Amino acid sequence: MYQQINEQFTAASRQFADTAAQVNRIAIQNAEKVFGLQMSAIEENVNATFAFWGELANVRDLDTLKAVWPKGVQVARENVERTINVSQEVYGNTVKTNEAIGQIAKGQIEAATAAATEQAKTVAEKVVKTASKK
Repeated sequence: MYQQINEQFTAASRQFADTAAQVNRIAIQNAEKVFGLQMSAIEENVNATFAFWGELANVRDLDTLKAVWPKGVQVARENVERTINVSQEVYGNTVKTNEAIGQIAKGQIEAATAAATEQAKTVAEKVVKTASKK
C-alpha cells in the first residue's frame, strides 16, 4: 500500500517537474523574443536620433535650422510609432505565450481529474466488493 502511494507521489512529482520545465521553456522563449524586439527598436531609434543630431550639429544659421527642423519632428514621430508597434507586438506575443501556458495547465488539470476519477471508481468498486462479501 505504501509502495503504491510512493509510486503515485513520484509519478505526480515527475509530471509536475516536466510541466514546470515546459512552462519555463515557453516563458523564456517569450522573454527572448521580447528582449530582441525591444533592443532592435531601441537600436533603430538611437540610430535615427543620432543621425538627426549629426545634421543638427551642422546647422549654422536660422534658415538651415528651419530646413532641418521638420526632419527632427519626422524622426521623433517615427521613433514613437516604432515604439508603439513593438509594444503591440510584445503584448501580442505575451498573450499567445500565456494562452499556451494556460492550455498546458488545463491539460494537466484534466489529466489529474481523469486520474482521480479513475482511482475513485477503483476504490468504490473495491468497497462494494468488500461490502457484498460480508
